[in-house]
Amino acid sequence: MSNAHLELTGVGIDFPTDKGLFCALQNVNLKIAKGEFVSLIGHSGCGKSTVLNIVAGLYQATTGGVILDGHEVNEPGPERAVVFQNHSLLPWLSCYENVELAVRQVFQGQKSRAQMREWIEHNLALVNMTHARDKRPGEISGGMKQRVGIARALAMQPKVLLMDEPFGALDALTRAHLQDSLMAIHAELGNSVIMITHDVDEAVLLSDRIVMMTNGPAATVGEILKVDLERPRERLQLAHDSRYHEYRSAVLEFLYQRQQRPAA
Repeated sequence: MSNAHLELTGVGIDFPTDKGLFCALQNVNLKIAKGEFVSLIGHSGCGKSTVLNIVAGLYQATTGGVILDGHEVNEPGPERAVVFQNHSLLPWLSCYENVELAVRQVFQGQKSRAQMREWIEHNLALVNMTHARDKRPGEISGGMKQRVGIARALAMQPKVLLMDEPFGALDALTRAHLQDSLMAIHAELGNSVIMITHDVDEAVLLSDRIVMMTNGPAATVGEILKVDLERPRERLQLAHDSRYHEYRSAVLEFLYQRQQRPAA
């Protein structure tokens, strides 16, 4: 019996198409420890989002399965919160109300109204969004919207935070600020995090391990790179760290030499 916090065993999934079944993933095996930050990286179409959706319970694996703390994952649940590239906030609700919606769903009957209010405010403060609590999504920037999306996910107190390219649509400076915020939040809360990224530097900066996916169809785990850099991590210091550049080179070599980019 494995003592892994989260375990994917022999995960595969087929999707029906006009030409028959399409095998998107095959024999994906991965164990994630409690509090570990794992990035999934690979070319477009390699099944990264499919893996994330299976862990989230949004897709059901055709073969194999996912176990979280001894329980099989076969549907969505609050112990697995998802942050998408598109913030997916409800535009008619304020930032506070968007977080409140998730908190009410998870903690109704468990927390008093005063406790819920305090918890919502605490999570907005975690992402530095207290000042915009009463603004609607249309009144704030893209980076601020993602901060609220992260606050909403964290407010569910998930065991696993699932992030699908959460900073992919943001400018470089905003992205850097949010990466720093995410590292600080992860250090404080100790959630397990699985993040999809196309950004090699982001993967090395944030991760304990980087899972490199092979190209589809029948994509699987190609290599897993352990990132042995001390925390807390400072991006300016890492720019001069030879180990950082070695990890970065290893990922680039896998992506661009051993896994050729698929034809468009």
